[in-house]
Amino acid sequence: MKTIAIIGSGSWGVALATHLSRCGNKIKIWSFAQDEMDLINQEKKCKFLPGLVLPDNIECSNNFEEVIKDSEFILHVTPSKFTREIFRQYKQYVGEKPVIICSKGFERETLKTLDEVLLEEMPTVKIGVLSGPSHAEEVSIAIPTVLVIASKHPEIQKMIQDTFMCEQMRIYTSTDVKGVELGGALKNIIAFCAGVAAGIGLGDNTFAALVTRGLGELTRLGVELGGEKNTFYGLSGLGDLIVTCLSEHSRNRRAGKLIGQGKSLEETKKEVGMVIESIDNIEVTYELCKIHNVYMPIVETVYQVIYENLNPKDAVKSLMTKEKKAE
Repeated sequence: MKTIAIIGSGSWGVALATHLSRCGNKIKIWSFAQDEMDLINQEKKCKFLPGLVLPDNIECSNNFEEVIKDSEFILHVTPSKFTREIFRQYKQYVGEKPVIICSKGFERETLKTLDEVLLEEMPTVKIGVLSGPSHAEEVSIAIPTVLVIASKHPEIQKMIQDTFMCEQMRIYTSTDVKGVELGGALKNIIAFCAGVAAGIGLGDNTFAALVTRGLGELTRLGVELGGEKNTFYGLSGLGDLIVTCLSEHSRNRRAGKLIGQGKSLEETKKEVGMVIESIDNIEVTYELCKIHNVYMPIVETVYQVIYENLNPKDAVKSLMTKEKKAE
C-alpha cells in the first residue's frame, strides 16, 4: 500500500483517487474549497461525479503539508491556469517526491507547458506526465482505460506503472514528456471544434475530416515545440483526440456545441459550469502557431469564431474553400 497525495478535488482528481484507492492505496486529496472537502470527508461524495460513492481510504484536507508529508508521490490535478500559483503554495513540502502532472493545458501568460512551469519554480523536482483517453466519469466506475506515463526518469515510469495497473487500467511508458503533454493540451481545441460542428448540425463526413486534419495540425505544432512525431499518433495524441471529440462527457466538446448552437462565450462558460481548458488553449495555440510559423487553419479559424465573432457556418465555408493542396 502506498500513500499518495492528489492536489485538486475536481472530477479527474477524485476519479484518480477512486481508482488508486480500489488498488489498495491510501489517498489524501487537497482541496481549496471547504464545501468539496466536507462532501468528500463527511458524505464520501464528489459534486462533479454524482452517484459515485468514494472508498473509505480517501481523505481530503485544505492543508498542503498534511496531504503531502507522508506521500510517496504527488499527482497534480488542478486547472492549468492555476498550476503555478498552487505549486508555489506547496513546493516547500515536495522534497524529493516526484510530481506527476495530470492536468492538460498551458500557462496563458507565458505560453509555457506545465512541466516548464513546475521546473521554473523548482528546477530539482522530478516530473512525470500522465495522459491519454480518459474521462473521469468512466475511470471512477472502473471502465477499462489505457494511459501513458512520460518521464525522463525510469524509476518514475516504473513506479506509476506498478501503482496504477490492474484489470481496469493499463499504463504504457514514454520518455517524450513534451510530446505527451502537448498531445493532451492541443487535442482540446479540436474537441471544441467537433462540438461546434455538432452544434450546427454537420455530419460524420465532416467529423472524420476534422479529426484527421486536426491531428495533422497539432502534430505539426507539437513537433515544432519539441515533441516526437510518433507520440501524437499514440494514446496522448490520437487516442485522447478520439475520446474527447466523440464523447458527451467532454466539456470541451460540449462547450463547442453550445457555441455552434448560437450561445455566447459567457453563456457557454456558465452552462458548462467547470473550467473549459480549450478556451484558453485556443488563444495560446493561435499565438504559438504565429510565433513558430506553423500552418494551422483549423486553429486560426476557431480563434476567429471565439474572439472575432466569425459565424460558425461561415467558418466552415472558409475552411472548405481554402486553396487547393496535396494531402
